[in-house]
Amino acid sequence: MKNILMIAYHFPPIKGSSGIQRTLKFSHYLLDHHWRALILTVHPRAYSLISNDQIKEISPQVLVKRVFALDTAKHLAFKGRYISWMALPDRWVSWCIGGLWSGLTLIHTHRPDIIFSTYPIASAHLLALLLQRFTKLPWIADFRDSMTEDNYPANPLQRTLYRWIERQTITYCTRAIFTTPGAIRMYRARYPDICTSKWALIANGYDEENFVRAEQSTDLAALKSAKKSGQLVLLHSGVLYPSERDPSQFFQALAALQQQGIIGADNLKIILRATGHDALYQPLLNSYHLQDIVHFAPNIAYETALAEMLSADALLIFQAANCNHQIPAKIYEYLRAKRPIFALTDPAGDTASVLKQAGLSSIVALDDKDAIIVALSAFLEQLKTQQAPIASNAVINQHSRQAKTQQLAQLCDAIYNNLNRAQ
Repeated sequence: MKNILMIAYHFPPIKGSSGIQRTLKFSHYLLDHHWRALILTVHPRAYSLISNDQIKEISPQVLVKRVFALDTAKHLAFKGRYISWMALPDRWVSWCIGGLWSGLTLIHTHRPDIIFSTYPIASAHLLALLLQRFTKLPWIADFRDSMTEDNYPANPLQRTLYRWIERQTITYCTRAIFTTPGAIRMYRARYPDICTSKWALIANGYDEENFVRAEQSTDLAALKSAKKSGQLVLLHSGVLYPSERDPSQFFQALAALQQQGIIGADNLKIILRATGHDALYQPLLNSYHLQDIVHFAPNIAYETALAEMLSADALLIFQAANCNHQIPAKIYEYLRAKRPIFALTDPAGDTASVLKQAGLSSIVALDDKDAIIVALSAFLEQLKTQQAPIASNAVINQHSRQAKTQQLAQLCDAIYNNLNRAQ
C-alpha cells in the first residue's frame, strides 16, 4: 500500500460545497488501487457551516490530520473589518503555518510517495508548494477549474498573488489536473512553455454508494408521496452565482409563460435549493409575481439532496457563457439521477458538450429570454407526455467516482513507476 498526502481545505465536516465530494471519494476509492490517503486539512472552526452527515464516509484506513486554521473574516475581524493582507491569498492562509509543520511531520512519519493538493482554496496549492520545495516529492496539483482569469480574482493584488501561486504550481508540480477540456486549452495557451504531458483531465463524477442509499431512503419515499397530482416539479440544487448562473432571464421567461396561461402554481413548481443568494433574487421573483411557482429552499444533507433529485420530474442547470470552460459538478449527479435535464447554458460550452454526449438536447442560452420561452414550453410538453430523454446506463457509468478514481490511481502509478525507474 503506497501513501499519498492529500492537501484539501474541503473535507468533512464542511457543509454546502461540492468540492468536498472529490477529495472524500478519491481518498475512499484509492484504497481499491493500493493507495492510502493521508488527509491534511483545516480545523472545523475555519468552516462557515459544518455538518456531520458525511463524517461516516471517511474510511477508517484514511489518516486525517486537522491543523490550526482561522477564517480571517470570522476570527480576526473587528466590527466586520480586517486588514486586507491578512486574507492573502485567501481568508484561510493561516493554515499554511500549522500545515507546513504537520505536513513535514506526516511526510517524515508515513513516507508518502506523492503530494496531492486541490483547488479552489489557493492556500492549498501554496501549502503544497512549500512542502514540495522542502521534500522534492512528486506533486499532483488538482486545479479542477481555472485558478485565475482576466478579471478573477477581482482584487488586483489578490489576482497578482494568485497568478504567482499558479505559475509556481505549474512549474513545480509533476501533473496538473483539470476537470474540463476547455480549462486545459486555456492553460496550454497561457503557459505554452510547459510540456503538454503535464496536463491531465479527470472530470468530476457521482458516487454510486450515495445514490443507492438515497434510493432506499425514507426521504425519497416521503418526497414522492408529497408530490401534488398534476404538478411538474423542476429542481436546481446548488449555488446560483449572480455573474455565472444569473436566473434573471429565466424568471422573465417564466413570467411570460405565466401571463400566457401556459404555466401556473397548479401545474408547475420550481425549487431552487441552496442558491446562496435568496435575498438577492427574492425581490426579482416578487416583481414578476412568481412566488407561487418558484420556491427557495435551504441547504439539506447530501443524501437528502440526492433523494430530492431522484424525486423531481426534471433538473435545471444554470451556466453562463463566461464559464464555457467549466462544468458544474452536479451535472454528473443529475445524469445518475436519471431525470430529464433542462440546461440554461451556451450550446457551445463544455457543459452543453457533456449533455449532448449523453443524448440530451434541451439546451438554451442562459441570457436569451425568448429562446428560453420556446425551449421551456417544448420541454414541459415532453415531460407531460413522458418523452423527455434521459442518459443511458452506459453513459452514466463513465462518470462514476470509481471510474474517476481509477484514472487518478493510474496517474499516481505512472508517476511512482517513473520515479523508481529513475532511481
